[in-house]
Amino acid sequence: MKRIGQNIKQRRVALGLSQADAAKLLNISTPAFCKIETGQTDLNVSRLLQIAETFNISVTQLLGENAVEHSSEDITALKKNLLEKDEEINKLRKKVIDLYDKLGM
Repeated sequence: MKRIGQNIKQRRVALGLSQADAAKLLNISTPAFCKIETGQTDLNVSRLLQIAETFNISVTQLLGENAVEHSSEDITALKKNLLEKDEEINKLRKKVIDLYDKLGM
């Protein structure tokens, strides 16, 4: 239950919601929601489905190791960053080769 609570918290934070905001969306008290996030409350299936629907995430993701989905913008930014780092590596390789050439190796 603790892992599920952590996944719920990750998703809540990713959505920019406070515990009070999330509790209000789920029509429960803030202390009740806090107990869900800390794993003190055993969730029934209907509550798990409600949380998943409210937080726009699949139940599988709430149950799994990596609850937070990355948006297409996040993925695009990560790919761009990866390409930039790849270009940096290629430039550094060229510098190393040039240095070897200058040293006559």
